[in-house]
Amino acid sequence: MRLERFASKEDLYARAVDIIVNAKNEGATTFGLATGGTMEPLYAEICETNIDFTNCISFNLDEYVGLSAKHEQSYAFYMYKHLFHHKPFEKSYLPNGIADNPTEEAARYESLLQQHSLDFQLLGIGQNGHIGFNEPGTSFDSLTHLVTLEESTRQANARFFDSIDEVPTQAFTMGIQSIMRAKSILLIAVGEDKRDVLERVLASKFTEEIPASILMKHPNVTILTDLQKGENVQ
Repeated sequence: MRLERFASKEDLYARAVDIIVNAKNEGATTFGLATGGTMEPLYAEICETNIDFTNCISFNLDEYVGLSAKHEQSYAFYMYKHLFHHKPFEKSYLPNGIADNPTEEAARYESLLQQHSLDFQLLGIGQNGHIGFNEPGTSFDSLTHLVTLEESTRQANARFFDSIDEVPTQAFTMGIQSIMRAKSILLIAVGEDKRDVLERVLASKFTEEIPASILMKHPNVTILTDLQKGENVQ
């Protein structure tokens, strides 16, 4: 695991772009993608580069249950707005948020993931240590599944909705095992609100109560953070 710290978010995101461009140049063609406020500056910078994803496939980490791809708060809409409109992929896969049978949809999505090995997985981290929507207590052996979102996760995402009542209570997410199959992983943790959880991840003993702690067992993980040297991150 490589931990890189930056004095500015600008330098951090420039480094993240370099990592993704290098992965593409070294042959990566299948990318796992993440959403949320952490990723918006990254995607904005990617859109300013010459990188070409038209021979690549993408898989998104997660999607809200109950929101169609046209809903402005769906992750399908997010990805089109922030990345796909400017940098299209040959094929982009996301769970269907309005599938008639959510259990079957989760199985369908996992089957697609197993047919297309991820060369590169991009991750953020939740304040409770979740990756994707794998909340504390999720089995490290989990595959793509339907999850009931913790109240803290809904509160954290409420800023994107008119009210907390509009935030979906369930989501599809890649499982932890699904994520760990990726050949390389890049996790980005920015801002004071991520300080405590990042320290817990780095100090943890691989507990399912901190889902991101499993990343310490992956052979090729890079973590980028704006926490500075001299603080409690080793």
